[in-house]
Amino acid sequence: MSSPNSPSSTSQEGPNPTVAAFLNWFIPGAGHFYLGKVRTAIIAFVLIEGLYLAGVLLSKGMFLQILPPEMRGRFAAALTPEAGNLGALLLHVRQYGFGGALPEAFPSTLHIGMILTASAGIANLILCSRVHYDARVAATGDADHEATHPGVATLVGWLLPGAGHVLQGRKARGILAFVLVVALFGIGCYLAGGTNLDRTRHFYYWAGQSLLGPIAFAVEMVHGHPMMTRNVEYADAGVVLASVAGILNVLLMLDVYGYSEAKRLGRPLATEAVADPATESGPFDASLG
Repeated sequence: MSSPNSPSSTSQEGPNPTVAAFLNWFIPGAGHFYLGKVRTAIIAFVLIEGLYLAGVLLSKGMFLQILPPEMRGRFAAALTPEAGNLGALLLHVRQYGFGGALPEAFPSTLHIGMILTASAGIANLILCSRVHYDARVAATGDADHEATHPGVATLVGWLLPGAGHVLQGRKARGILAFVLVVALFGIGCYLAGGTNLDRTRHFYYWAGQSLLGPIAFAVEMVHGHPMMTRNVEYADAGVVLASVAGILNVLLMLDVYGYSEAKRLGRPLATEAVADPATESGPFDASLG
């Protein structure tokens, strides 16, 4: 018979991490409510859904209407950052969809509204990662050591590429990551002539670019939506590079999440398998802080 503190018994009696993350995907804060953290659940719901609602009001719910007819497939909405806030997106599609039979004029606040709805979706996905970790700790009873919370490190890494690494004390790695990813984004903007900074032109590539975080949004607000008077020779290459920069930032966020998770759970890092026993740090970590 297993003891009350054994992993098998706690995993059955405690909350299921997958269920917690799945609930939170549909309704921000629902995962924390499932864990019994009512106050956190309410704050998360108000912040994320408030952000999404503000975006809908500013854009008049028209972010799907910017798609040309040939791109309006059944799963078009699923390939957007807003899909990270699935419940709100489903209501959005039901309420607004691709618009009515007659075309409507876009509001002047369309772009900032779309930035807010996209940010709400990405923020909720990061919250899902946080609640998944919290549920794991509650279910398994693993010791939670003093270190940066994986969800916090991931959020910081989205707000500013590389900042999550710096928060963890890996300053050299964070600075290097920031320089490389932002430089790639800058090269993409240059080659594309700024055309990548417009969701109405490149709907799906913009989704990848949004994963770079507020840096991409700030550049868009300053230099985006240019009036094109000439042919941009390398526009396609630039659009792809800018989108890849955002996707690479996801890898950076996964790295900071895994690092913080291992630290807080007291588990060995992957680099420690080949570490010097005297320093307990891998060769890559030693060289990059």
